[in-house]
This record gives sequence, structure tokens and C-alpha cells, in this order.
Amino acid sequence: MADHGEHPDHAFDDRYQLLVNSVIDYAIYMLDADGRITTWNPGARRFKGYEPDEVIGENYARFFTPEDREAGLPQRQLEIASREGRFESEGWRVRKDGSRFWAHVVLDPVRRPDGELIGYAKITRDVTAKREAERALWESEQRFRMLIQGVRDYAIYMLDRDGRITNWNPGAEAIKGYTEDEILGEHFSRFYTDEDRANGEPEKALATALAKGKYERQAWRVRKNGEHFWASILIDPIYDAKGEHVGFAKITRDVTEQKRAEEELEQARAALAQAQKLQALGELTGGIAHDFNNLITVIRGSAELLRRADLNEERRRRYLDAITDTADRAATLTSHLLAFSRRQPLKPEVLDLNVRLDAFAEVLSRTLGSTIDVQLELAPGLWRVEADPTHLENALLNAAINARDAMPRGGRLTLSTANVSGSDGGGDMVCIALTDTGEGMPAEVIERAFEPFFTTKPVGKGTGLGLSQIHGFAAQSGGRAEIESVLGEGTTVRLLLPRSDGSVASAVAAKDSPALPPGLRVLLVEDNEQVSAFARDLLEDLGCAVVAAHSGEEALAELETGTFDLIFTDVVMPGLSGVELARQVRTRFPGLPVVLASGYSNEMLKGAALEFELLHKPYCRESLAEALAKVLAAVRRPAARGEA
Repeated sequence: MADHGEHPDHAFDDRYQLLVNSVIDYAIYMLDADGRITTWNPGARRFKGYEPDEVIGENYARFFTPEDREAGLPQRQLEIASREGRFESEGWRVRKDGSRFWAHVVLDPVRRPDGELIGYAKITRDVTAKREAERALWESEQRFRMLIQGVRDYAIYMLDRDGRITNWNPGAEAIKGYTEDEILGEHFSRFYTDEDRANGEPEKALATALAKGKYERQAWRVRKNGEHFWASILIDPIYDAKGEHVGFAKITRDVTEQKRAEEELEQARAALAQAQKLQALGELTGGIAHDFNNLITVIRGSAELLRRADLNEERRRRYLDAITDTADRAATLTSHLLAFSRRQPLKPEVLDLNVRLDAFAEVLSRTLGSTIDVQLELAPGLWRVEADPTHLENALLNAAINARDAMPRGGRLTLSTANVSGSDGGGDMVCIALTDTGEGMPAEVIERAFEPFFTTKPVGKGTGLGLSQIHGFAAQSGGRAEIESVLGEGTTVRLLLPRSDGSVASAVAAKDSPALPPGLRVLLVEDNEQVSAFARDLLEDLGCAVVAAHSGEEALAELETGTFDLIFTDVVMPGLSGVELARQVRTRFPGLPVVLASGYSNEMLKGAALEFELLHKPYCRESLAEALAKVLAAVRRPAARGEA
């Protein structure tokens, strides 16, 4: 039969040769049974550097390094490929120019259908770049491992997603006491105290790190031997290349010594503060004795003169006025002392300071006199504050009077406001500043300016309580007072109060207090017999029927057997305090109004002044009547609405 076309085997061979010759990233060539090169493709020429006529017929061992040739590696590869049907490895090979490259090699035997070996198929790829990248990564990991293993001041280890420990560095062993064999696979919660484990702190730590990207805090942790140490802790979540969460990185440092040093420093500061406090207390005692002896001299002298039978009406009235005025001065002095000690009962309100200070400046101008120019610099958009308006104005007035005294020939007093952002972590504050152009103060005076009874004024020209009252009011209101002064240039006193988000209360027109109903039945509770007798006289003078009790327990017994319209009780009493009594009355006798009376009480700092009507000591007939009428009106208003 005639041959009318190309033989199919020849066409296949041509296509195969075309395929091999088109590959340039792989060296694909054939060897005979002895390892001599019989074919050579462009890929082989590209990265080995030989032309076909330079290598065909040559033994493929020429591509091996001298060391490998001496070791018989080329022949051993052929034997392995022939015996096992395949040989694959990586190693150094040599280009024509003598340079070396890292090669990935596959060697397959080629046999006839009857099994006779006729040669080998050889595929080589240059993977030098890949090997260098892998080696760089390996070296980087080794360096990182050496770094982690070399750190002994920090416990650095990893957790899986559930919190089990997956690796452990020498620092962790040094700090926590566990060897790597003891701790791998254990849950990290074993380092927590029993209380923290019971409260779920380990789980919260991992959840926080996952939610916020970091968990950081300081807390007590437990070593293997049961010893507690103060730890600085950082936990970061770990994600793989796909962004999937795979675990946590955990860093712990033992900062027990640092904490102990801080505590010792704080103790030293407290000791210094105590020493300074004792010095101030000595001056305070002397100041109180001096001022109150003056006041008592006036009161006692006036009282003795009132005993005389031959006094005319004018002199009798003058002595009575002297007693009243002196008592008011004593009350003011006591108020200043309470402000410094942060024990004055406050009734805070949400205030718009710019509005209030605008009106207050007019009062200041009249009070300070024509030689003092009062100016306002009020910041727009001022935040609101919550403070007792009366004590605030009293504090500012004290600062203004000090400023006036520092400007004997006149000057300028600037009252300014500003918002102070809490960027330092201390919260937003509102600053009220009073700046004068007076004489200024030296540093040693500034350091003691807020101490009670410390004054640089001549004897008889001031009590030394003005700035201490400002300091106490600011501290009790949740803020602080500051002072800055330059000799010959002037002084600035700053009052910083916390920002409030509350609403300013609407102004209500003042109304006359309603008259007390005749025969009002009042239970008077006062442990001091003299004060009790005085209060009873005032109440009876107001038309009240009074039953007196001398303790909270006695008052409760009276309430069980008698009927009363109102309770008027002192706050500070042995046993059951006035506040505790008022709360029991509110529970057991709902609707029965209570008025508290106090000049000093820690209870006031616990919010009782906001729960009940408070009458400040010393009180007079008018202030007592107003307080009683106020609580009676508050009781009646709900009933009136119900009847409507």
C-alpha cells in the first residue's frame, strides 16, 4: 500500500519536540544509559549556559560540583533511578561560567517495552531564589527564636485559641517557675489567683484582646511555688495570612519591685504630708483659739452687761446686737473651717457659670470699691458644672478680697472662664480664674497659701482662711484649686470644677413661706441638753407642741406611742445618727416629714443632704420656720394633686 501521508509516530514526536523546546523554565533533556546527554532544550541552555553542540555526547556529571563528582553522586543517582524507578532531590549544580545554582532534579529511567534500559529523562529547575527566600525566613525565625529564648526578664509565650500554652521561653520559666515540659498544653489560667479564676478573669482577658485588639493591665499572678507577684500583662491576638484567628501572644513582666518602690514612695509622701499637716494643725489650733477667744470675749462681755438692772433700752439693744453679730461671725469662721476640712454640707446645682458670673461681677465691683477695675473674659460655649452656688460665690468672693488687698493702690481684677479638656485622663473640667495685677507672692508663700490660718497680712487684718476655704470647696466638689503668682506682676487663683452634662434648673420666683399650722406636733431629737432647750424654745415660740427625745432610739420609741406632724433631728448623735433615724422613719412611717440639723457631719458627704431637708447650724427662728414650712408644703402638694 502506498504511503499517502506522514506516519503518526513521526507526528507525535514532532509535537513532543515542539513542546519540550517551548519550555524555558525547566531544563528537559535525555541521557543515554551511561549518563551521556542526547538532547538539550532551550530551558537547559538558558540556565546552564551551554549550547547543544557543547554538551550533547558529554556526561551529565559535568553539571555537578567537584565534591559531588568525587563522592560519586552522578552515578549513584542513575543507579537509584534505575533501581527504584525515580530519583528526586535538590542540590548545588554548576553553570558553564562556573557559578552555582540550587537545583531541583527529577531523574526517570526510560525503557523499551521489553524492559531494556535505554536512558534517562532528566528535568532540572533553578530554585535558587526560592531556596534563598526559605533560608532567609529560616534564619529570621532562628534569630527571632534566639531573641525570645535569650530574654529572661519577660515571660514571652503563645496560647492557642482556647488559652492553652503552645511554647515557653526561659523568661517564663524564670518568672513563673515552670519548665517547658511541665507547662506546654496547660491552660494559662493556672497563673491566676483563685479569686480571679472564680470571677472569670482569664476568659475576660482573651475576650477583651480579641474584641479590642489588645488586653493590658497589672494584677497579681501566682508562681509554681504558690508565691504571688505583681505582673504587667499584655495579650495580643494572632492571625494567620488568611486573617483567621489562630491564638494569642502573651507577654508578662514581674514588676513586684517596681510596685513596692512606688508604695514606699507613696508612704514617704504620706509621711511628709502628715508632717506638713501637723505643722498646719499647730497654726490652725492657734488661729482658732485666737479668733474664738475674741468672739467669746464680745459675747460674754455683752451677756454680763445685760445682767445689769439699770441698763437703758438703747444699751440693751446694742449689747444684744453685738451678741447676734458676733455669733454670725463665729458661724462664718466655722463655715470656712468646714470648707477647708471638706466637711461642709453642700447642695449642688447644675450651673451656667457665664450667666451666674456675669451677675456676680456687678456684686464684686460694688464690694471691692472704685479703685478695682473688674473685668470679665467669659469663654463662649462654656460647659456646665454642678456645684453649690452659695459656696461657689463665697469662694470667689474670698479670692477677690485677697486680690483687692494685694492691690492697695488699685488695679485690675479679671474674672475669666475656660473649658479644660481632659486629655491627661483626668476628665473634662471648667476653669474659673481670678487674675489680679497686685504685688504677687514669693514661692515659699505660694506653697502654703492654701493652709488654714496662714497669712502674710498684719495681725488683725485677716484670718488666713480665705484661700483654704477655696481649696476645701473645690476638693469637696470633685475639683481642685490652683495658684500661680509672680512677684511684682500679680496672682492668678484658679478654681477647676468637673464638667456636668445635666440641665440647668429653671429659676423659680421666690414666694413667702407658708405659715406654720397652729399646734404643730414636733418630735425634737437632740442629744445636747443646751441645744435641745434652745430649739424647744424656738419651736414653742413658733406655736409648736414639742416632745423632746435625746437619742435616735428614744425617738423611735416616742413614734410608736405618739402622733407627730414632723420630726426635727440633729445629725450627729451617739448610737443611731439623725440620718439613720430619718431613713428608718421614711420606711416605717411613710409621709412623716423630717428636717435634719447639722453644722458638721460626715453623713452629709454620703448624699443625705439631697435626701432630706437640711438646716445648717447655727440657725435662727426665721431659718427654722422656713425649713419646717418647706417640708410641710412638700408633703401637702401630692395630696392636693390627688384631690384635684
